[in-house]
Amino acid sequence: MAGDPRRWQIGLVGYGEVGRILAEDLRQQDIKVSAYDIKLGGEQGAPLKEHAAKFGVALVTSHAELTTKSDFIISAVTASQAVPVARACAAVINQGTWFLDFNSASPGAKQRAAALIDGAAGRYVEGAVMTSVPPYRIRVPLLLGGPGARELEPLLNAIGFAAKVASDKLGVSSAVKMCRSIMIKGLEAMVIESFTTARAYGVEDAVLASLAETFPGIDWEEQGAYCFQRVIEHGRRRAEEVREVAETVREAGLTPWSAQGTAERQAWMADLADEGLFGVRASSQFARSADWRTEADRILARIHRTK
Repeated sequence: MAGDPRRWQIGLVGYGEVGRILAEDLRQQDIKVSAYDIKLGGEQGAPLKEHAAKFGVALVTSHAELTTKSDFIISAVTASQAVPVARACAAVINQGTWFLDFNSASPGAKQRAAALIDGAAGRYVEGAVMTSVPPYRIRVPLLLGGPGARELEPLLNAIGFAAKVASDKLGVSSAVKMCRSIMIKGLEAMVIESFTTARAYGVEDAVLASLAETFPGIDWEEQGAYCFQRVIEHGRRRAEEVREVAETVREAGLTPWSAQGTAERQAWMADLADEGLFGVRASSQFARSADWRTEADRILARIHRTK
């Protein structure tokens, strides 16, 4: 394996929003990037292929093909696929190949994935992405964990990442991420539920005024629009992540009442988005309304139609 990370062949498992952003920023440094995504073989594959062609990313047809040619693998898939991807890559991984698990999975899931990769002579490091990727891109705050984290940290930062070691012990950085998500993803769900209900009763202005008085540091109009936008666009992925959050809570011995409710609300919004309630997913206006009331009114109209 090449010692200089700028000479690595980097493999991305998952070519969704995060994978494409990482690919763009890595290709700007002329780093070789290949990618695999299960969507490439279906009707959703066309825009991924167009993006790869534009940025010079080599698309491959399987986990095995990607793994065997990579010096460094980044797994950026949905939470439920974190362990299956590790299993697929472990079957053919080359000795000493780095495997960075970028996924929002529970500490237990990360430990199971690590056992697969390390057991096959790869080098597993868990990564916990600590905020939304798009504003920061490759420099999104990233907590690393595991025995190889301290060795990988400077290599990642040399190619543009903003990585910081949280612990040499697996599961710690993921626990930070998961506990944070109880609050962040929960806030999104509560905003949607509270604001839409307030809109139904015609009391949204009074509710927002009360929130502004209690939490003066937050622009609740802007926060409302942002929460609706993000959940409409990424509710399915968020629901999967929060189910992992719920598992994290269970692993700690608590019943995840809040996390379970958050996952249900996020998945419910994803179902409505899939129905086309918020417009055409591929359009430039999808999940971009600057006024949360527009989306709340659509939800309320949909509810009244089904009663």
